[in-house]
Amino acid sequence: MKRRRLTFMLLTASIILLFAIDMAVGASGISPEEVISALCGQSASPAVEKIILHIRLPKAIVALLAGIALSVSGLQMQTLFRNPLAGPYVLGISSGASLGVAMVIIGAPLFSFGGTIPALGTAGAAWLGSAAVLLLISAASRRIRDIMVILILGMMLSSGVGAVVQILQYLSREDALKAYVIWTMGSLSDVDWLQMAILAPSVAAGLIMAAASVKGLNMLLFGEDYARTAGLDTGRCRTLIFISTTLLAGSVTAFCGPIGFIGMAIPHVARLIFDDSDHRVLLPASAMTGAAVMLACDIISKALILPVNAICSLLGIPVVIWLVMRNKSLNV
Repeated sequence: MKRRRLTFMLLTASIILLFAIDMAVGASGISPEEVISALCGQSASPAVEKIILHIRLPKAIVALLAGIALSVSGLQMQTLFRNPLAGPYVLGISSGASLGVAMVIIGAPLFSFGGTIPALGTAGAAWLGSAAVLLLISAASRRIRDIMVILILGMMLSSGVGAVVQILQYLSREDALKAYVIWTMGSLSDVDWLQMAILAPSVAAGLIMAAASVKGLNMLLFGEDYARTAGLDTGRCRTLIFISTTLLAGSVTAFCGPIGFIGMAIPHVARLIFDDSDHRVLLPASAMTGAAVMLACDIISKALILPVNAICSLLGIPVVIWLVMRNKSLNV
């Protein structure tokens, strides 16, 4: 218990430190004193205040939210499907979002759609795409009791949607294709304060649902049959987890694009750090670890001027390989 408390304290300190570094790092050299002055509204330079309050602060908050949301949703999917390689996008949420964005960026100019679809914007289209996939999966889950069949269904749905997106890419104009490819690289800098007012409550709602499903997740560690025998309403719990994951992963994907690695690897890192399988510990542990790693990825991406998704993947591959080599296998 004492070790766990100390680990949580160290994680909290790491997040605060990385958040501060993330605010200071950027194309323009700004000292820590100027950052603090700008945050307090006492900056002598309007330009510095604008950079801190309207560019770096929103981006750092988005990195924090994205790391938390993707890690928690990944943890839920790994437990629900009892699959260590499951991630937040296993249900096809990312594919649905990608199709929505492809319809806006590629489909609208290609098929000369009216003003309705482009007016949705990439975030709105991604949200609709994710929601459509959730509705299909939820409808199927009412008829299908075997969770592995739902996993396979989600994978097949992702493949089908991916094929449609590839056709759109093949038929698209060069400028539209370039815009879509840039979206797939992921970005934390496209969210303004108005969009933050949508992103933050969506992530908060997803986290509340995740917290409400902790008891069910602990039961599901032993399989759905055991959980059902122990009195868990598996259908209700499954639906709650699906909605939570869509709110968490769907919101991040809608506003930041698809960001890989975090959702799949961070829950394993949290299990390794805390050496515990209780979701009352794992859920906050995954959230905090994901937040710290996402902030670190953002700092590196700004320093190297590279897409954040590329940094996440480059950091994630060695972590997963190291975990596999250290533990011989990944266990949920």
